[in-house]
Amino acid sequence: MTPALTVTNMSKSFAGPRVLDSVTLSIEPGEIRALVGENGSGKSTLIKILAGFHVPDDGSAEIDGQPLHLGDGTSSEALGLRFVHQDLGLVDNLDAVDNMALGAGYPSFRGGIRWRQERKRARAALTELGYDFDVRRPVGTLAMSERTALAIARAMAPRHTSAKVLILDEPTANLPAAEAQRLYKLARRVADSGIAVVFVSHHFDEVFELAKSVTVLRDGKHVTTRPVAGLTEDELIELVIGRKLEVVEHDAKAAERKAVVLEITGLGSDVLNDVTFAVHAGEIVGVAGITGSGRDEVAAALFGGRDRAGEAKINGKVVPKNRPDRAMAMGMGLVPAERHANAAFMTSTLRENITVVRPGIHWRGLILRKGAERSDVANWLERLDVRPRKSEFLMSDLSGGNQQKVVLARWLRLEPKVLVLDEPTQGVDVGAKSDIHKLVDEAAAQGTAVLVASTDHEELVRLCHRVLILRRGRIADEVSGGRMDHDLITAATIGRDQADAT
Repeated sequence: MTPALTVTNMSKSFAGPRVLDSVTLSIEPGEIRALVGENGSGKSTLIKILAGFHVPDDGSAEIDGQPLHLGDGTSSEALGLRFVHQDLGLVDNLDAVDNMALGAGYPSFRGGIRWRQERKRARAALTELGYDFDVRRPVGTLAMSERTALAIARAMAPRHTSAKVLILDEPTANLPAAEAQRLYKLARRVADSGIAVVFVSHHFDEVFELAKSVTVLRDGKHVTTRPVAGLTEDELIELVIGRKLEVVEHDAKAAERKAVVLEITGLGSDVLNDVTFAVHAGEIVGVAGITGSGRDEVAAALFGGRDRAGEAKINGKVVPKNRPDRAMAMGMGLVPAERHANAAFMTSTLRENITVVRPGIHWRGLILRKGAERSDVANWLERLDVRPRKSEFLMSDLSGGNQQKVVLARWLRLEPKVLVLDEPTQGVDVGAKSDIHKLVDEAAAQGTAVLVASTDHEELVRLCHRVLILRRGRIADEVSGGRMDHDLITAATIGRDQADAT
């Protein structure tokens, strides 16, 4: 059988060491292949080469036995390569019909567009993938799984050449578990039609549930390709990061004996209703809940990014609502869930991204002490193991995990009294995730009160001294001590209280 995709000795450098080094792989028609590796391992570079965005230094590729003209996006399109990138590439204020036409355009009919036929075509494409929603709705109002399905339907739409390979780049990064399951069914349906699926993911449970085989990249090199059957998660982690992960256990009572730093009373917002809790110095408190529980509103409501009712205090002083500037001045830092939209300045340097909060530290009168600023930034890039450690590198040139470290460095350098983290490791690799967890541990050890909102329940168990469970906008449960188990947290978020788990 002719492979659907063959990559041979692919290499790429960017004014320095190779980010892709003689990578070779082959994928069969109808196969679901997981592609895993740390941020910066070469996954994105390989995908961009196949898409025609980058020209490789060396190497070749074939689609269904036909040579791919590298550096030419029309060649990958013509040979049957299809891509769904993590940001999906959708326009929120357009409907599904218009989004389906992006790139390819509408077939003309005597100078006009046959709208009824186009809506029918869009509905048929979505129905084929198992989805049924109003194609006239603005895409911004759709659920994330529906948006992802639309992006896949657009990629799979009939063109001059039928699809041979579908590359899904972290398609579940922003999906809750239930919606991710729908995407798995969709990927299987595509593979069952004979199309090869390359599934890029940082979630190893997805690899074991979905993929037939897995390819591991590390430091730009191909480490292994092997069947998923017979592989354990610990073995896969070691293949990805090249070392065993350190197992950390918390003393769940240690933080409770210290003073209260963050005190929340009657917190309310669109979904939140009368939420009251406190976080002590050195304590890490988690917030868990399904979509719609209010979990995703807590961070922004506390920091001032959305209106709220109730009262928030830091060391006994009231934090005004809707005033992020006052929250920062009083010692609160926020790492939001939507890094690109709400935290990272992608066209600015790492130095500018780190020093943008409280830039006056290195000013003397009207003069910026550039040497002191660069030294400060270099220290934090080294402490957080940001790669590359170049202060004048653009944020957009970093991998996702390194971008997240830079956003975290922005706040840690100010030694915040309260650090609020919303999905702190979403979309980062297992190695960067471990590094970020250690940084959070260190901040708490220095007395910072930490609040972590996350849909990753294993992360909450790893980090937190206790976890608050939100259901329908209220705190319905609390998990702590010997009950700190990710399965129990999951059960609690969907309505099973601690008492039911004994």
